[in-house]
Amino acid sequence: MNKLKSTGALLGTALLAFGAAPAQAATAVDQALVARGEYLARLGDCVACHSAPGGKPFAGGLPMTTPLGRIYTTNITPDPATGIGGYTQAAFNRAMREGVAKDGHNLYPAMPYPSYAKVNDADLTALYAYFMHGVPAVRQANRASDIRWPMNMRWPLKLWNLVFLEKAVYKEKPGQGAAWNRGAYLVQGLGHCGSCHTPRGVGFQEKALDEGGKAFLAGALLDGWYASNLTGEHNVGLGRWSAADIAGFLKDGANRHATAFGPMSEVIHNSTQAMTDGDLAAMAAYLKSLPAQGGNGAPPYAYDARTTTVALQRPAGNAGARLYATYCMQCHGADGRGVAPLLAPLAGNPNVLERDASSLINVTLHGTPDLVIRGIPAPYPMPKYAAILSDRDVAEVLTFIRASWNNSAPAVSPDAVEKLRRE
Repeated sequence: MNKLKSTGALLGTALLAFGAAPAQAATAVDQALVARGEYLARLGDCVACHSAPGGKPFAGGLPMTTPLGRIYTTNITPDPATGIGGYTQAAFNRAMREGVAKDGHNLYPAMPYPSYAKVNDADLTALYAYFMHGVPAVRQANRASDIRWPMNMRWPLKLWNLVFLEKAVYKEKPGQGAAWNRGAYLVQGLGHCGSCHTPRGVGFQEKALDEGGKAFLAGALLDGWYASNLTGEHNVGLGRWSAADIAGFLKDGANRHATAFGPMSEVIHNSTQAMTDGDLAAMAAYLKSLPAQGGNGAPPYAYDARTTTVALQRPAGNAGARLYATYCMQCHGADGRGVAPLLAPLAGNPNVLERDASSLINVTLHGTPDLVIRGIPAPYPMPKYAAILSDRDVAEVLTFIRASWNNSAPAVSPDAVEKLRRE
Protein backbone atom coordinates (compact mmCIF):
# COMPACT_ATOMS: atom_id res chain seq x y z
CA MET A 1 0.00 0.00 0.00
CA ASN A 2 2.77 2.42 0.92
CA LYS A 3 4.55 1.46 -2.27
CA LEU A 4 1.43 2.20 -4.30
CA LYS A 5 1.05 5.56 -2.53
CA SER A 6 4.65 6.38 -3.17
CA THR A 7 4.33 5.42 -6.83
CA GLY A 8 1.16 7.51 -7.12
CA ALA A 9 2.81 10.45 -5.47
CA LEU A 10 5.78 10.24 -7.79
CA LEU A 11 3.48 9.91 -10.80
CA GLY A 12 1.41 12.88 -9.63
CA THR A 13 4.54 14.94 -9.10
CA ALA A 14 5.78 14.03 -12.58
CA LEU A 15 2.44 14.97 -14.14
CA LEU A 16 2.38 18.28 -12.26
CA ALA A 17 5.91 19.01 -13.34
CA PHE A 18 5.04 18.10 -16.91
CA GLY A 19 2.03 20.39 -16.82
CA ALA A 20 3.89 23.22 -15.17
CA ALA A 21 6.21 23.86 -18.08
CA PRO A 22 3.51 24.96 -20.54
CA ALA A 23 1.80 27.04 -17.84
CA GLN A 24 5.04 28.82 -17.03
CA ALA A 25 5.74 29.33 -20.72
CA ALA A 26 2.26 30.79 -21.23
CA THR A 27 2.78 33.15 -18.30
CA ALA A 28 6.11 34.24 -19.76
CA VAL A 29 4.49 34.89 -23.15
CA ASP A 30 1.69 36.87 -21.49
CA GLN A 31 4.15 39.02 -19.55
CA ALA A 32 6.15 39.64 -22.70
CA LEU A 33 2.95 40.68 -24.45
CA VAL A 34 2.06 43.03 -21.59
CA ALA A 35 5.54 44.55 -21.72
CA ARG A 36 5.21 44.99 -25.47
CA GLY A 37 1.84 46.68 -24.94
CA GLU A 38 3.35 49.03 -22.37
CA TYR A 39 5.94 50.14 -24.92
CA LEU A 40 3.25 50.65 -27.55
CA ALA A 41 1.14 52.69 -25.09
CA ARG A 42 4.22 54.88 -24.65
CA LEU A 43 4.43 55.32 -28.41
CA GLY A 44 0.80 56.41 -28.43
CA ASP A 45 1.32 58.72 -25.42
CA CYS A 46 -1.98 57.42 -24.03
CA VAL A 47 -1.19 58.61 -20.51
CA ALA A 48 -0.97 62.27 -21.57
CA CYS A 49 -4.62 62.55 -22.61
CA HIS A 50 -6.16 59.98 -20.27
CA SER A 51 -4.70 61.38 -17.03
CA ALA A 52 -5.84 64.57 -15.33
CA PRO A 53 -3.33 66.77 -13.46
CA GLY A 54 -2.88 65.21 -10.03
CA GLY A 55 -5.05 62.23 -10.99
CA LYS A 56 -4.36 58.53 -11.36
CA PRO A 57 -2.73 57.36 -14.61
CA PHE A 58 -5.23 56.45 -17.33
CA ALA A 59 -8.25 57.29 -15.13
CA GLY A 60 -9.33 60.11 -17.46
CA GLY A 61 -10.83 63.48 -16.59
CA LEU A 62 -8.45 65.71 -18.57
CA PRO A 63 -10.39 68.64 -20.07
CA MET A 64 -9.95 69.17 -23.81
CA THR A 65 -11.19 72.21 -25.71
CA THR A 66 -12.98 71.59 -29.01
CA PRO A 67 -14.81 73.99 -31.39
CA LEU A 68 -18.10 72.81 -29.84
CA GLY A 69 -17.10 73.04 -26.18
CA ARG A 70 -15.08 71.23 -23.55
CA ILE A 71 -14.93 67.44 -23.34
CA TYR A 72 -13.23 65.22 -20.77
CA THR A 73 -11.11 62.19 -21.50
CA THR A 74 -12.33 58.79 -20.38
CA ASN A 75 -11.18 56.21 -17.87
CA ILE A 76 -9.22 53.50 -19.73
CA THR A 77 -8.11 51.50 -16.70
CA PRO A 78 -9.48 47.92 -16.41
CA ASP A 79 -12.12 48.86 -13.85
CA PRO A 80 -15.26 47.01 -15.03
CA ALA A 81 -17.71 49.65 -13.80
CA THR A 82 -16.13 52.93 -14.92
CA GLY A 83 -13.24 51.88 -17.17
CA ILE A 84 -12.74 49.38 -19.98
CA GLY A 85 -12.59 46.23 -17.87
CA GLY A 86 -15.63 44.84 -19.65
CA TYR A 87 -14.20 45.29 -23.11
CA THR A 88 -13.38 42.25 -25.20
CA GLN A 89 -10.47 42.37 -27.64
CA ALA A 90 -12.97 42.99 -30.45
CA ALA A 91 -14.63 45.88 -28.58
CA PHE A 92 -11.21 47.37 -27.79
CA ASN A 93 -10.20 47.15 -31.46
CA ARG A 94 -13.42 48.82 -32.57
CA ALA A 95 -12.93 51.72 -30.16
CA MET A 96 -9.33 52.16 -31.31
CA ARG A 97 -9.99 51.94 -35.04
CA GLU A 98 -13.54 53.24 -35.45
CA GLY A 99 -14.11 55.45 -32.41
CA VAL A 100 -17.09 53.42 -31.18
CA ALA A 101 -17.39 52.56 -27.47
CA LYS A 102 -18.55 49.17 -26.14
CA ASP A 103 -22.12 50.39 -25.64
CA GLY A 104 -22.25 51.67 -29.23
CA HIS A 105 -21.90 55.42 -28.71
CA ASN A 106 -19.43 57.29 -30.92
CA LEU A 107 -16.30 58.89 -29.51
CA TYR A 108 -15.34 62.42 -30.44
CA PRO A 109 -12.46 62.53 -32.95
CA ALA A 110 -10.35 64.31 -30.34
CA MET A 111 -9.57 60.63 -29.70
CA PRO A 112 -7.16 60.06 -32.63
CA TYR A 113 -8.85 56.93 -33.91
CA PRO A 114 -8.38 58.03 -37.56
CA SER A 115 -4.66 57.48 -36.87
CA TYR A 116 -5.11 54.37 -34.72
CA ALA A 117 -7.12 52.79 -37.56
CA LYS A 118 -3.73 52.08 -39.15
CA VAL A 119 -2.45 50.03 -36.19
CA ASN A 120 -2.07 46.32 -36.99
CA ASP A 121 -3.74 43.43 -35.16
CA ALA A 122 -0.61 42.27 -33.35
CA ASP A 123 -0.02 45.68 -31.81
CA LEU A 124 -3.66 46.05 -30.78
CA THR A 125 -3.47 42.63 -29.11
CA ALA A 126 -0.43 43.74 -27.11
CA LEU A 127 -2.08 47.04 -26.16
CA TYR A 128 -5.17 45.19 -24.96
CA ALA A 129 -3.02 42.87 -22.85
CA TYR A 130 -1.29 45.84 -21.24
CA PHE A 131 -4.44 47.77 -20.41
CA MET A 132 -6.15 44.66 -19.03
CA HIS A 133 -3.22 43.21 -17.08
CA GLY A 134 -0.54 45.91 -16.71
CA VAL A 135 -2.58 48.93 -15.59
CA PRO A 136 -4.09 49.18 -12.07
CA ALA A 137 -7.87 49.49 -12.09
CA VAL A 138 -9.21 52.84 -10.88
CA ARG A 139 -12.88 53.35 -10.08
CA GLN A 140 -13.53 56.86 -11.36
CA ALA A 141 -16.70 57.76 -13.22
CA ASN A 142 -16.37 59.49 -16.56
CA ARG A 143 -17.43 63.12 -16.71
CA ALA A 144 -20.01 64.31 -19.21
CA SER A 145 -18.94 66.95 -21.71
CA ASP A 146 -19.79 70.62 -21.37
CA ILE A 147 -21.20 70.66 -24.91
CA ARG A 148 -24.83 71.72 -24.83
CA TRP A 149 -27.78 70.11 -26.56
CA PRO A 150 -28.29 69.64 -29.47
CA MET A 151 -24.57 69.82 -30.34
CA ASN A 152 -23.81 67.10 -27.79
CA MET A 153 -25.72 64.46 -29.74
CA ARG A 154 -23.40 61.70 -30.90
CA TRP A 155 -25.25 60.32 -33.93
CA PRO A 156 -23.80 62.94 -36.35
CA LEU A 157 -20.39 61.39 -35.63
CA LYS A 158 -21.54 58.33 -37.58
CA LEU A 159 -21.83 60.60 -40.62
CA TRP A 160 -18.43 62.13 -39.79
CA ASN A 161 -16.90 58.65 -39.81
CA LEU A 162 -18.64 57.81 -43.07
CA VAL A 163 -17.10 60.86 -44.77
CA PHE A 164 -13.68 61.16 -43.14
CA LEU A 165 -12.62 57.85 -41.55
CA GLU A 166 -10.29 55.59 -43.52
CA LYS A 167 -10.39 52.11 -41.96
CA ALA A 168 -7.44 50.49 -43.71
CA VAL A 169 -4.58 49.15 -41.58
CA TYR A 170 -1.19 50.51 -42.68
CA LYS A 171 0.31 48.58 -45.58
CA GLU A 172 3.99 48.78 -46.38
CA LYS A 173 4.80 50.84 -49.45
CA PRO A 174 6.66 48.94 -52.13
CA GLY A 175 9.92 50.56 -53.16
CA GLN A 176 10.56 51.90 -49.66
CA GLY A 177 12.93 50.30 -47.17
CA ALA A 178 12.06 48.68 -43.85
CA ALA A 179 13.12 51.75 -41.83
CA TRP A 180 11.01 54.11 -43.94
CA ASN A 181 7.94 51.88 -43.62
CA ARG A 182 8.45 51.47 -39.88
CA GLY A 183 8.75 55.25 -39.51
CA ALA A 184 5.64 55.85 -41.62
CA TYR A 185 3.69 53.31 -39.54
CA LEU A 186 4.71 55.01 -36.28
CA VAL A 187 4.20 58.61 -37.46
CA GLN A 188 0.84 57.95 -39.10
CA GLY A 189 -0.43 55.39 -36.57
CA LEU A 190 0.30 55.21 -32.86
CA GLY A 191 2.41 58.39 -32.93
CA HIS A 192 -0.65 60.20 -34.40
CA CYS A 193 1.61 63.14 -35.29
CA GLY A 194 -0.96 64.44 -37.76
CA SER A 195 -3.48 65.03 -34.97
CA CYS A 196 -1.55 68.15 -34.00
CA HIS A 197 0.75 68.91 -36.93
CA THR A 198 -1.74 68.63 -39.82
CA PRO A 199 -4.21 71.47 -40.46
CA ARG A 200 -7.89 70.59 -40.18
CA GLY A 201 -10.82 71.26 -42.46
CA VAL A 202 -14.30 72.64 -41.85
CA GLY A 203 -15.39 69.32 -40.33
CA PHE A 204 -12.43 69.33 -37.93
CA GLN A 205 -10.94 66.51 -39.98
CA GLU A 206 -7.23 66.26 -40.74
CA LYS A 207 -6.76 67.45 -44.31
CA ALA A 208 -4.39 64.56 -45.03
CA LEU A 209 -3.55 61.32 -43.24
CA ASP A 210 -0.30 60.44 -45.01
CA GLU A 211 2.38 61.78 -47.33
CA GLY A 212 -0.01 61.54 -50.28
CA GLY A 213 -1.69 64.80 -49.19
CA LYS A 214 0.06 68.18 -49.45
CA ALA A 215 -1.25 69.35 -46.07
CA PHE A 216 0.15 66.36 -44.16
CA LEU A 217 2.27 67.59 -41.20
CA ALA A 218 2.47 71.09 -42.69
CA GLY A 219 1.82 72.72 -39.29
CA ALA A 220 -1.42 73.68 -37.56
CA LEU A 221 -2.87 75.90 -34.84
CA LEU A 222 -4.40 73.86 -32.02
CA ASP A 223 -5.66 75.07 -28.64
CA GLY A 224 -3.56 78.23 -28.67
CA TRP A 225 -0.32 76.56 -29.81
CA TYR A 226 1.09 76.26 -33.31
CA ALA A 227 2.30 72.71 -33.94
CA SER A 228 5.40 72.96 -36.13
CA ASN A 229 5.73 72.13 -39.78
CA LEU A 230 7.36 68.68 -40.04
CA THR A 231 7.92 68.61 -43.80
CA GLY A 232 11.16 69.41 -45.61
CA GLU A 233 10.41 73.16 -45.79
CA HIS A 234 13.67 75.08 -45.31
CA ASN A 235 12.60 77.88 -42.95
CA VAL A 236 9.80 76.62 -40.71
CA GLY A 237 10.08 72.88 -41.33
CA LEU A 238 12.80 70.26 -41.03
CA GLY A 239 14.67 71.14 -44.20
CA ARG A 240 17.81 72.22 -42.32
CA TRP A 241 17.62 69.32 -39.84
CA SER A 242 19.52 66.10 -40.36
CA ALA A 243 17.96 62.74 -39.49
CA ALA A 244 20.22 62.70 -36.43
CA ASP A 245 18.89 66.15 -35.43
CA ILE A 246 15.32 64.84 -35.55
CA ALA A 247 16.08 61.67 -33.59
CA GLY A 248 18.05 63.67 -31.01
CA PHE A 249 15.20 66.15 -30.57
CA LEU A 250 12.70 63.34 -29.97
CA LYS A 251 15.09 61.66 -27.51
CA ASP A 252 16.31 64.71 -25.56
CA GLY A 253 13.81 67.50 -26.27
CA ALA A 254 16.43 69.81 -27.79
CA ASN A 255 19.01 70.12 -30.54
CA ARG A 256 21.00 72.84 -32.31
CA HIS A 257 17.87 74.18 -34.02
CA ALA A 258 15.18 74.29 -31.34
CA THR A 259 13.98 73.24 -27.89
CA ALA A 260 10.65 71.59 -27.09
CA PHE A 261 7.99 73.62 -25.34
CA GLY A 262 4.25 73.61 -24.84
CA PRO A 263 2.41 70.33 -25.61
CA MET A 264 5.50 68.92 -27.35
CA SER A 265 7.26 68.85 -23.98
CA GLU A 266 4.67 66.33 -22.75
CA VAL A 267 5.11 64.21 -25.87
CA ILE A 268 8.84 63.96 -25.26
CA HIS A 269 8.44 63.53 -21.50
CA ASN A 270 5.84 60.74 -21.72
CA SER A 271 6.55 59.14 -25.06
CA THR A 272 9.43 59.70 -27.44
CA GLN A 273 12.31 59.66 -24.93
CA ALA A 274 11.33 56.04 -24.13
CA MET A 275 11.47 54.90 -27.75
CA THR A 276 14.19 52.63 -29.00
CA ASP A 277 16.96 54.14 -31.09
CA GLY A 278 15.77 52.04 -34.01
CA ASP A 279 12.24 53.46 -33.86
CA LEU A 280 13.56 57.02 -33.48
CA ALA A 281 15.81 56.55 -36.50
CA ALA A 282 12.90 55.14 -38.49
CA MET A 283 10.67 58.11 -37.69
CA ALA A 284 13.49 60.50 -38.60
CA ALA A 285 14.07 58.72 -41.91
CA TYR A 286 10.38 58.97 -42.79
CA LEU A 287 10.08 62.64 -41.80
CA LYS A 288 13.19 63.54 -43.78
CA SER A 289 11.59 62.05 -46.88
CA LEU A 290 8.59 64.40 -46.82
CA PRO A 291 8.73 67.12 -49.50
CA ALA A 292 8.54 70.76 -48.49
CA GLN A 293 5.03 72.09 -47.90
CA GLY A 294 3.74 75.30 -46.35
CA GLY A 295 6.34 77.81 -45.26
CA ASN A 296 6.48 81.53 -44.56
CA GLY A 297 7.12 82.68 -48.13
CA ALA A 298 10.56 84.08 -47.28
CA PRO A 299 13.84 83.21 -49.02
CA PRO A 300 15.85 80.37 -47.44
CA TYR A 301 17.12 81.50 -44.06
CA ALA A 302 20.75 82.64 -43.75
CA TYR A 303 22.16 84.00 -40.50
CA ASP A 304 23.01 87.74 -40.41
CA ALA A 305 23.58 89.63 -37.14
CA ARG A 306 24.63 93.08 -38.42
CA THR A 307 21.46 95.11 -37.90
CA THR A 308 20.68 93.31 -34.66
CA THR A 309 24.08 94.13 -33.22
CA VAL A 310 23.53 97.83 -33.90
CA ALA A 311 20.06 97.75 -32.29
CA LEU A 312 21.37 96.05 -29.14
CA GLN A 313 24.23 98.54 -28.85
CA ARG A 314 21.72 101.43 -28.88
CA PRO A 315 18.55 100.01 -27.31
CA ALA A 316 17.19 103.32 -26.02
CA GLY A 317 15.31 104.01 -29.26
CA ASN A 318 14.00 100.46 -29.71
CA ALA A 319 11.63 99.16 -27.03
CA GLY A 320 11.92 95.58 -28.26
CA ALA A 321 15.73 95.69 -28.15
CA ARG A 322 15.60 97.16 -24.65
CA LEU A 323 13.28 94.42 -23.41
CA TYR A 324 15.40 91.75 -25.07
CA ALA A 325 18.56 93.07 -23.42
CA THR A 326 16.81 93.10 -20.04
CA TYR A 327 14.97 89.76 -20.04
CA CYS A 328 16.29 87.53 -22.84
CA MET A 329 19.90 88.21 -23.76
CA GLN A 330 21.40 86.52 -20.69
CA CYS A 331 20.19 83.14 -21.97
CA HIS A 332 19.75 83.52 -25.71
CA GLY A 333 22.76 85.78 -26.31
CA ALA A 334 23.33 88.96 -28.26
CA ASP A 335 23.92 86.79 -31.31
CA GLY A 336 20.59 84.96 -30.84
CA ARG A 337 22.27 81.58 -30.99
CA GLY A 338 21.75 80.60 -27.35
CA VAL A 339 23.81 77.70 -26.02
CA ALA A 340 22.31 74.71 -27.80
CA PRO A 341 21.00 72.30 -26.70
CA LEU A 342 20.79 73.78 -23.17
CA LEU A 343 19.44 77.19 -24.15
CA ALA A 344 17.39 77.49 -27.31
CA PRO A 345 18.66 79.46 -30.29
CA LEU A 346 16.35 82.19 -31.58
CA ALA A 347 18.22 82.95 -34.78
CA GLY A 348 16.73 80.78 -37.51
CA ASN A 349 14.57 78.81 -35.06
CA PRO A 350 11.64 77.38 -37.07
CA ASN A 351 9.18 78.41 -34.35
CA VAL A 352 10.44 82.00 -34.56
CA LEU A 353 10.23 82.07 -38.36
CA GLU A 354 6.66 80.71 -38.48
CA ARG A 355 4.05 83.25 -39.62
CA ASP A 356 1.73 82.32 -36.74
CA ALA A 357 3.30 83.60 -33.50
CA SER A 358 0.85 81.84 -31.13
CA SER A 359 3.43 79.45 -29.68
CA LEU A 360 5.95 82.24 -29.10
CA ILE A 361 3.32 84.33 -27.30
CA ASN A 362 2.22 81.39 -25.16
CA VAL A 363 5.72 80.31 -24.16
CA THR A 364 6.62 83.93 -23.28
CA LEU A 365 3.55 84.28 -21.09
CA HIS A 366 3.55 80.84 -19.48
CA GLY A 367 7.11 79.52 -19.78
CA THR A 368 7.92 75.87 -20.32
CA PRO A 369 6.75 72.91 -18.22
CA ASP A 370 9.29 70.76 -16.43
CA LEU A 371 10.98 68.43 -18.89
CA VAL A 372 12.66 65.43 -17.26
CA ILE A 373 14.93 63.40 -19.53
CA ARG A 374 16.02 60.03 -18.13
CA GLY A 375 15.37 61.27 -14.61
CA ILE A 376 17.24 64.57 -14.96
CA PRO A 377 15.23 67.84 -15.12
CA ALA A 378 16.13 70.29 -17.87
CA PRO A 379 18.49 72.81 -16.21
CA TYR A 380 17.25 76.07 -17.78
CA PRO A 381 13.46 76.14 -18.23
CA MET A 382 11.88 79.19 -19.83
CA PRO A 383 10.44 81.42 -17.05
CA LYS A 384 6.92 82.82 -17.06
CA TYR A 385 6.57 86.51 -17.93
CA ALA A 386 2.77 86.89 -17.79
CA ALA A 387 2.95 88.80 -14.49
CA ILE A 388 5.96 90.90 -15.53
CA LEU A 389 5.41 91.97 -19.14
CA SER A 390 2.37 93.78 -20.51
CA ASP A 391 0.69 92.79 -23.77
CA ARG A 392 2.60 95.57 -25.52
CA ASP A 393 5.88 94.48 -23.94
CA VAL A 394 5.43 90.91 -25.17
CA ALA A 395 4.47 92.12 -28.64
CA GLU A 396 7.47 94.43 -28.86
CA VAL A 397 10.09 91.95 -27.67
CA LEU A 398 8.74 89.21 -29.94
CA THR A 399 8.59 91.60 -32.87
CA PHE A 400 12.25 92.47 -32.22
CA ILE A 401 13.22 88.78 -32.07
CA ARG A 402 11.30 87.95 -35.25
CA ALA A 403 13.01 90.81 -37.11
CA SER A 404 16.52 90.10 -35.79
CA TRP A 405 19.40 87.95 -37.12
CA ASN A 406 17.69 87.92 -40.52
CA ASN A 407 14.64 86.06 -39.16
CA SER A 408 12.34 88.26 -41.28
CA ALA A 409 9.10 87.09 -39.62
CA PRO A 410 5.96 89.27 -39.27
CA ALA A 411 5.45 91.62 -36.33
CA VAL A 412 3.35 90.60 -33.32
CA SER A 413 0.43 92.81 -32.24
CA PRO A 414 -0.59 93.57 -28.63
CA ASP A 415 -4.11 92.42 -29.55
CA ALA A 416 -2.82 88.95 -30.42
CA VAL A 417 -1.08 88.75 -27.05
CA GLU A 418 -4.18 89.96 -25.19
CA LYS A 419 -6.33 87.34 -26.91
CA LEU A 420 -4.06 84.43 -25.95
CA ARG A 421 -3.57 85.77 -22.42
CA ARG A 422 -7.34 85.87 -21.99
CA GLU A 423 -7.87 82.40 -23.47
